[in-house]
Amino acid sequence: MRAGYLGKLGAQLMFTGIVTAVGRIESVEAGPVHRFWVSSPYSADSFEIGCSVAHAGACLTVVEVKTDGEGSRHLVELSPETLDRTTLGQWAKGSPVNLERSLKVGDELGGHIVQGHVDGVGEIVDRIDTDGWITFRVKAPENLSAFIAEKGSIAVDGVSLTTNAVSGDVFDLMIIPHTAEVTTLGSLKTGDSVNLEVDVMARYAARLMASPIAPQAKG
Repeated sequence: MRAGYLGKLGAQLMFTGIVTAVGRIESVEAGPVHRFWVSSPYSADSFEIGCSVAHAGACLTVVEVKTDGEGSRHLVELSPETLDRTTLGQWAKGSPVNLERSLKVGDELGGHIVQGHVDGVGEIVDRIDTDGWITFRVKAPENLSAFIAEKGSIAVDGVSLTTNAVSGDVFDLMIIPHTAEVTTLGSLKTGDSVNLEVDVMARYAARLMASPIAPQAKG
């Protein structure tokens, strides 16, 4: 882990949901341990073995890096658990992927606090294109619907977004033209699956509501 990363200081790695590059899957090695080579515009010397990068919202460890022209290729390994709980098992050679480097001390928190822990896989149930804007309706897994609120934050394939409306387990998102252009969201269509990470604050709030109030310590 490169010095200066929050993880180096003993804190949990964090992201903001602001995609800094769109990479591409260069090769897939299936097996007990799935391996993917990912090309990106990041320079090879900006990586250290063991650093963490969010791939479509899933935090993965870089285990090898090679220079590739002006950019690089890096290798990541996926466990069966990650494949079961995310869309990453659907990756094939040529698949585009949203990438974000983990926060360093002093970085701007441009989106919201994202941990890179995918909570579940949602489905695009409708896409509406209007004057360059895209409105998506996304169906979330039933166990996540309680954590999704109107005007709340959610990460979709690693992109920090605000929910515009919520009805049961379906929520609406409005994607600005810039986001559609610089991330993979612009290519999503009805029926596609997406990685979802709910707002960590909503998770903790729900946990506190479900737990008895701890007794106060006596002085």
